[in-house]
Amino acid sequence: MPTASSFDYRSFDRWRRPFEVGFWIAFFVLNATFNSVTSTMDHPGLAPWEPWCWEWSSAMVMLALIPAVVAGQRRWPIRFETWRTSLPWLLLGSVLFSLVHVGGMVLLRTLVYTAMGRRYEFGSWEVWGYEYLKDVRSYAGIVALIALYQLWRTRFQGEARLLAEPDEGPPVEPVERPERFLVRKLGKEFLINAREIEWLQASGNYVNLHVRGRDYPLRATMASIEEKLDPTRFVRVQRSYFINLDYLAEIEPLETGDARLTMQGSMKIPCSRRYRAQLRERFGEAGRAEVARG
Repeated sequence: MPTASSFDYRSFDRWRRPFEVGFWIAFFVLNATFNSVTSTMDHPGLAPWEPWCWEWSSAMVMLALIPAVVAGQRRWPIRFETWRTSLPWLLLGSVLFSLVHVGGMVLLRTLVYTAMGRRYEFGSWEVWGYEYLKDVRSYAGIVALIALYQLWRTRFQGEARLLAEPDEGPPVEPVERPERFLVRKLGKEFLINAREIEWLQASGNYVNLHVRGRDYPLRATMASIEEKLDPTRFVRVQRSYFINLDYLAEIEPLETGDARLTMQGSMKIPCSRRYRAQLRERFGEAGRAEVARG
């Protein structure tokens, strides 16, 4: 059991978003500052503000493009087994990245030069090709950083998968309704019992399995995993949630007709009105927990 001073994924997850945003801001601020200094030294005849305008306009547009690149990597992640499928999307992404980057930085530079009483000249169409070659390297570096970070997160958080059927002989347990899931974390693998899953939550292309205070992403859709859950134990309470009745502690009706569920451990989970009556009926029949309200 983790102690109050230990560092685990749930501790990291509480400040993960500020860390990610802060990393990219710091990365581009430092990069733009160093490039501005070196560019000023390489062009001594220019006005001091010009190299800073060039580098910071480029950095600001790239920073604004990071959410789009991250979304693209979530949709078409880089994996060894699927790199042939992902490669065309990566190439298309590099072209779009460069077009937006170059167009955005030219616009910003034009505005700054106009404000300084000067005219900005970007150059001929050949310059676009030169900029694209530079942007391909930048785009590849950004994608590589995102992929490495996602790999680290997966190893740190852990991930679940269904047990595969053996090449020879019958499976060790029913494949249609597995009794266990294989979990991989920090290079180690272990099994968890399906009945130990407290709740499941859909998250994009994954379903997070919550087990003993940890979330393990399973690459599957909620519709496909629903068929593999024991209907006597698991019940859908919302479009994105299934709960294990063994861990349900309280049902709190809301004025909207929905409900708020309290799981053992005080986790709150929404329950839509569509499933509320069915849940109360199942919950009452199961007799596994105490209904405090309603």
